Amino acid sequence: MRSEAIRYLIVPGWQGSSDEHWQSHWQRRLPDSARVEQADWMAPRLGDWVAELARSIASDPRPTILVAHSLGCITVAHWAARAPAELLRRVRGALLVAPADVQRSNCPPALQNFAPIERQLLPFPSQLIGSDNDAAASAARALELAADWGSEAVILSGAGHINVTSGHRYWAQGFVYLYRLQSRIEQHARQRA
Repeated sequence: MRSEAIRYLIVPGWQGSSDEHWQSHWQRRLPDSARVEQADWMAPRLGDWVAELARSIASDPRPTILVAHSLGCITVAHWAARAPAELLRRVRGALLVAPADVQRSNCPPALQNFAPIERQLLPFPSQLIGSDNDAAASAARALELAADWGSEAVILSGAGHINVTSGHRYWAQGFVYLYRLQSRIEQHARQRA
């Protein structure tokens, strides 16, 4: 990581991430960061969202770390299952925060076209952060997704959906998990060298 410039690509979830959302704060703080801008944040379509993520990754040749939230995590999993090797190699890792279980019984209809969730291992290191009281995915479901994707998992206590509503505006604690992920990426690169 120290020898190459890393781009941080913010991957928001349903309804986007407002200026007060931790993803927006992180985008302003992290050097070389950009955001995936979906055409329709309110009525997401799986094909459109995956295509836009692919375009955003392809638009910059630098190695990238994805910073995804909620439906953005599910978009990353779908993209990784379909992406060509050339683009997969650009992604060094992914921080997957509060993934939305689009297969749950009370899933909003607007999100159901993202089901079923891809279950294959992600081809890059990933860190999944869930919560024991997230209405979008139970702790057990978050751990199941982490196992499917090969992600290191952390379940926070009482963190909700890890968004503005649950009190996570700056979410400074999240940088600990980003740095942990970056350490894993460095170890992964050394092992492959």
